[in-house]
Amino acid sequence: MRAFDAMAILKKWDKRGRYVFTKGDLAKLLNEPADSLNKTLERLVKAGVLVRASRGVFVFGYSEHLGVYILEEIAQTLRRYEYNYLSLESALSEWGAISQVPLNRITVMTTGRKGEFRTPYGVIEFVHTECRPETIIANTTSRNPHPLPIASVELALANQKRVRRNYFLLNENYKENQ
Repeated sequence: MRAFDAMAILKKWDKRGRYVFTKGDLAKLLNEPADSLNKTLERLVKAGVLVRASRGVFVFGYSEHLGVYILEEIAQTLRRYEYNYLSLESALSEWGAISQVPLNRITVMTTGRKGEFRTPYGVIEFVHTECRPETIIANTTSRNPHPLPIASVELALANQKRVRRNYFLLNENYKENQ
């Protein structure tokens, strides 16, 4: 497929708010046969139409939506069929429980596999959780336009304790409650 035609398709999806895709998504959207898909993706990456965020995950390079939530979108795409939510240092920073703000890095609890992904946009750290879906839903908050919900302070602190993360970053009033 020509880059011009791919751009037109990807722009339509971008207008709907979708700009992060798996390789399988792109095979369907571009209606590209399996034998030529890899070459097409290589050409689109080289032309800047797509940015390879991680193995098998691509970002539309000309998206109107590129910005502060890109790491969350990529995280959601990497663990599409799992429960995922911001927690640990990312959530505690947003709730003001720690004063440091993680830059270009998010920590995501997932019912899927753990792992760390270095993308052109920053680092995504997945930490596995055994929490049941109903517990996750009851203790997280969705925040529009954020793609991922965020853990409550209590859940983030419980996660921090469970995975044996350092407490030295916690503000004094949160340390007292531990």
